[in-house]
Amino acid sequence: MNHMPDKTMFPDPKYKVYVSYHHCIEDQEYRDHFEEILLANQDVVIMKSVQIENIEANLDVEPIREKYLKDSTVTVALIGFDTWQRKQVDREIAASIATIKNNPRSGLLGIILPTYHKDDTFKYNEHTIPPRLYDNIKCGFASIHNWDTDSFIIQNWIHDAFERRIKLDPDNSRPIFADNLLGSEWHS
Repeated sequence: MNHMPDKTMFPDPKYKVYVSYHHCIEDQEYRDHFEEILLANQDVVIMKSVQIENIEANLDVEPIREKYLKDSTVTVALIGFDTWQRKQVDREIAASIATIKNNPRSGLLGIILPTYHKDDTFKYNEHTIPPRLYDNIKCGFASIHNWDTDSFIIQNWIHDAFERRIKLDPDNSRPIFADNLLGSEWHS
């Protein structure tokens, strides 16, 4: 019996996924594991991401899109405990949902990592996920999911984000972070 996903479900099997995440040790381990999960089926996803502090501090959205997210079709934000505070994550999300001359916007989804939870609840606080991601969940452009290791489930999330990027408009109205945020949660 064949347990491979039905390829007819994915009309464009080459999703170019950009992974945005906080580069702390715990989240880096999940990012590496996420790549392993997706690379198990090389027909589905091509991974991209930057190394810590690779994006220049004051770079605008358009140059970030052109230089780092070029050709990406879906951005996955891996969300650990402090991810919401990171200006690099905010800038990557802003650049991924922006449409510029030669690069149409990417789809967007968030995945809550086990490092996000300090207890056994699997609920998230909207004020402790990246604010720009929250704005886009609220308007229906993005989705959010709990960590999963099933590549077929993740592929479906990616496919859905890819489809939504054409059908819905993102919310990119929030000002770009000038610095990392501080505190226990963000406020509007």
